[in-house]
Amino acid sequence: MPKDFYIFRHGQSTYNIDGRIQGRTNDSVLTDLGKSQALELGKKLNGRGIEVIISSPLTRAMQTTELANKALNIPVVVDEHFIEVDVGVVEGMQYKDVMTQYKDIFEKLHSPNLKECMDICYPQGETKRQVCKRIWQGLQNWCNCPEEYHKIAISSHGIALAQIMNTLGQQINDVKNGAILHIVEENGQWKIIEMM
Repeated sequence: MPKDFYIFRHGQSTYNIDGRIQGRTNDSVLTDLGKSQALELGKKLNGRGIEVIISSPLTRAMQTTELANKALNIPVVVDEHFIEVDVGVVEGMQYKDVMTQYKDIFEKLHSPNLKECMDICYPQGETKRQVCKRIWQGLQNWCNCPEEYHKIAISSHGIALAQIMNTLGQQINDVKNGAILHIVEENGQWKIIEMM
């Protein structure tokens, strides 16, 4: 039986508007717009038969989950597999400073050539390949979860969503706050249904 996954990026956060790299920073919280985006997520997901929300443990993802769940009223489970990329030493830095101090790494990480950037990371950080492995392990775990879960929402982050799409053949480097990716797994095969 197919499994539907609705994977969404958290709403706009304070670090988003400050132009800071978030990574696993946990003091970045939703802005007023981010809260509105989270409520809108719930409305978009309502009526799709979703049975559970899996959330990254980071505050901005958990806030998004809680607000979206007002429209769904379903169980929430925290899963570390869907946490954002570890960006190492650039955590919390302004993008403009990162582009100066780590210009070469920044440019490679944002290269349209996926093969070039999969094994690059900031010092003490995590590569996109490592992110991919972690996220796909999490998705596989939920494919093997109890029978009652066939429609699953996941509250995650921009890099996480981009890596899922890239793996499935849709090259992308940026995912908007509040975006929802609907993918389906059936008999070990994955496909993208839509990006909302």
